[in-house]
Amino acid sequence: MTRFVIRRVLYMIPTLIAISFVAFIIIQLPPGSFLTAYVASLQKSGQTVDSAQLAALKQRYGLDHGFVVQYWKWISGIVFHLDFGQSFEYNRPVSSLLKSRLPLTIALGACTLLFSWAIALPSGIYSAVRKYSIGDYLVTMLCFLGVAVPGFLIALVAAYLEFSVFHWSVGGLLSPQFTGAQWNLGKILDWLRHFWLPVVIIGAEGTAGVIRVLRANLLDELHKPYVVTARSKGLSERRLIGKYPVRIALNPFVSTVGWVLPGLINGEVIVSSVLGLNTTGPLLLGGLQGQDMYLAGSIILVISTLTVVGTLLSDIALAAIDPRIRVQYV
Repeated sequence: MTRFVIRRVLYMIPTLIAISFVAFIIIQLPPGSFLTAYVASLQKSGQTVDSAQLAALKQRYGLDHGFVVQYWKWISGIVFHLDFGQSFEYNRPVSSLLKSRLPLTIALGACTLLFSWAIALPSGIYSAVRKYSIGDYLVTMLCFLGVAVPGFLIALVAAYLEFSVFHWSVGGLLSPQFTGAQWNLGKILDWLRHFWLPVVIIGAEGTAGVIRVLRANLLDELHKPYVVTARSKGLSERRLIGKYPVRIALNPFVSTVGWVLPGLINGEVIVSSVLGLNTTGPLLLGGLQGQDMYLAGSIILVISTLTVVGTLLSDIALAAIDPRIRVQYV
């Protein structure tokens, strides 16, 4: 098991280097840069351009040099000083923006993942065990709806119902009367009332996909000889299903847990923009639209790093529940 973990950690290093390089290439693909757009907007509004400030920014981040120099200044600052660069649009260090937005993004992703598991696992098991029953058809129909209906549409409908039917405030995670107030029981309850909605909306599509995968895997396991043999020996159906087929059917599910994060972040970008959440999603969207290269690149790098770490954890969990994985790397 130790050799397996060490090998996976060593694989992470070149993967992260390649991810950072590709991310920096992507954010520099559009013509021009934030500085050129910034200068053009100032000139269009009739303002003067501070050439000394522009020269200082170019020298600090190597904007007057080639791609390799700019990439090295950016990645070396992150590795050695945790300096993600300066956000030109917000005129603040990127690290301070990440510090204010990333905790909520991680909390939203973790709660969404737990919500998906809590709904998908019992639903997938029930759908496979009760194949072609009314409950199975109902679960299948809900899965198709979860995959087909986009998250932003559900967010718009939910925001409309909140405002028109329940007369709740729309946008953000707090009502206006609690904004800036000290934390108390009322503020916590108000926060929870706003927080559950994006969790359900973002988790709807992921939950539907997990249910379909778990149902297909479990149906394949239920007809194998070891299940028939265990059932013929008098083992109860609940104990039989929970001890053998479900454990094996979870292997593909556990091995792809790390891939759930980018899907959550992609859905979170639009849903957070619609619901007005202060997460990294709208921040990334604004950085890409404004060509704020260090802001967009840093968010992409952080999300990719979390995805790689999540994949490592899913590999370790898979090796823990399946001895065949451990034996393969002994």
